[in-house]
Amino acid sequence: MRLCNRKAALRTFAVTLSSALSFAFGPFAVPTAHAAEANFVLISHAPDSDSWWNTIKNATQQADEDFNVKTDYRNPPNGDIAEMARLVEQAAARNYDGVITTIADYDVLKNSIEKVTQKKIPLVTINSGTEEQSEQLKAIMHVGQPEYAAGKAAGEKAKAAGIKSFLCVNHYATNPASFERCRGFAEAIGADLKRSVLDSGQDPTGVQAKVSAYLRNHPQTQAVLTLGPLSAEPTISALKQMGMAGKIWFATFDFSNEIAKGIEDGTIRFAIDQQPYLQGYIPVAVLAIVKKEHTTDPAKIEKILQANPKFQQRLKEYGLQPVYEPKTIRSGPGFITKANLDKVEKYAGQYR
Repeated sequence: MRLCNRKAALRTFAVTLSSALSFAFGPFAVPTAHAAEANFVLISHAPDSDSWWNTIKNATQQADEDFNVKTDYRNPPNGDIAEMARLVEQAAARNYDGVITTIADYDVLKNSIEKVTQKKIPLVTINSGTEEQSEQLKAIMHVGQPEYAAGKAAGEKAKAAGIKSFLCVNHYATNPASFERCRGFAEAIGADLKRSVLDSGQDPTGVQAKVSAYLRNHPQTQAVLTLGPLSAEPTISALKQMGMAGKIWFATFDFSNEIAKGIEDGTIRFAIDQQPYLQGYIPVAVLAIVKKEHTTDPAKIEKILQANPKFQQRLKEYGLQPVYEPKTIRSGPGFITKANLDKVEKYAGQYR
């Protein structure tokens, strides 16, 4: 018996037992809990070490509560994309009510993701990947931040500050979409992309050493761009050790407690905020609407979602602003600076 069937059997037993107790003890019986109306799965490319994804996990749990569904979370422990592909195939085999996945590497994941839609399982893509790739995979919609556009927006801020050269510290070079962030920034300031990207790996000590070595060997570098906490935090250490903190123009993608401290003390100019909470909550909500309303029309789904009072309350509480488009819901980019740091920091690592 598959695990999903065993769970269903247990839920049936629990409901039957509860009904029996209610009949036996009348109005003083404990109310029954509602069984989940659907079971979804979210599959990410993130390794276990990437704490940034905790916000997405928390968001899926809150969406589960608001829509009375259950969402499993699956990921390759070491961030291996081939392993992720196997997880997607396993999800198709288990016949979930809906699948949410990143498109970390379109070429590697394409065949595996197609097995989901071939079985008529509703699909929503998030985070990595493009809207075009999502459409080619026959997903209902994509929820995320356009990586190139986000990198370019950050680069335009750097250009306004007179920046013409930079180092892009890429801690996840195995994810092709990550280079779009670097490319957008490079094109905005007119820099040579190939000479500006550093494949740093994910070991903190290694990242710090590589960043330090690059800056020593390229003393004319005016700015540093990191792609998330796994590269930002060791870079902060490198700059402080070299006496460059606050002196070199530094921006990062994503957010963490250490990044917040860097913004506060002037080491980091700003963090590019893709509002990860939205990438966890919205796809679960979308699949729940698909299940309940029997529609895969993005326009109808977005209209129903925007009218949901529980969702609107979540947005208000955490200060989030999604952007609705015909076949996608954009979660970013936004920018975290000293001006709005307090509100974001309140929920850092949990819902922001």
